[in-house]
Amino acid sequence: MSGDLHCHTIMSDGSTEPCRVVELAAGLKLPYIAITDHDTMSGVNEALMCAKGSNVRVIPGIEVSTYDYLHRKKVHILCYMPKKPEPLLEMCEQTLKNRTETTIKMIEKVSARYPVSVDIVNRYASRSAAIYKQHIMLALMDLGYSPSVFGELYSELFSSKNGWALIDTKLPETRDAMKIIKETGGAAVLAHPGVYANFDIIDELCGLGLDGIEVFHPRVSKEDSNRALEASQHYNLIRTGGSDFHGMCASRVTPLGLKQTEDSELEKLLMRFE
Repeated sequence: MSGDLHCHTIMSDGSTEPCRVVELAAGLKLPYIAITDHDTMSGVNEALMCAKGSNVRVIPGIEVSTYDYLHRKKVHILCYMPKKPEPLLEMCEQTLKNRTETTIKMIEKVSARYPVSVDIVNRYASRSAAIYKQHIMLALMDLGYSPSVFGELYSELFSSKNGWALIDTKLPETRDAMKIIKETGGAAVLAHPGVYANFDIIDELCGLGLDGIEVFHPRVSKEDSNRALEASQHYNLIRTGGSDFHGMCASRVTPLGLKQTEDSELEKLLMRFE
């Protein structure tokens, strides 16, 4: 009954079609996957249709990008099985608009040194709900300027420390977003708290109705995974896990199913929110 509850597709910043993610899961005999694209659920129905008649069960989801303006950190919250997602999707629509506008400005900066344009990059973002930095990199790869999406050129352009083309996207405030997520009737799970050092906001999020925490994730250290595990025990949170699958648009080797949710915790999630 185990599952990979953190999967991205071409509908956001992944490289893989929703149907292909289902096919990969079937080949791996992975019973459950969650489609959790950034700030959109546009790939969920396609994945659900493709999963019909297979041994794969698709859990509808979304990864909501937020910003904790008090601690000046990004916070990502996974929402699973929302019953009334409309207000959440409306909020996320503004995030997608902001992201595209920001990325267009980054394209303009990059075009001063490399032969890319908005029209060129748009070809790589044709199915995505927004334009991402990864789409710029895919264009630069095809032009021969980089052998991979992530690497030396990505760091030069978009490193959070000194990337000369990086422009941050305006995101909704974490607490405001959390309230809207809870209104959907779905599960609210703090994604990879070790990636953005979000441990200091867990108590506050629990007060707003946090249901779970992502304990198992390929980009967190063993120490941070243990901290997340301790938080799940202290606050009685559902423990989840996922590969954060992005296909070839990943910063490291992260095959589907690399990290998974434990059977007992997946059962809790399904029983509580189905």
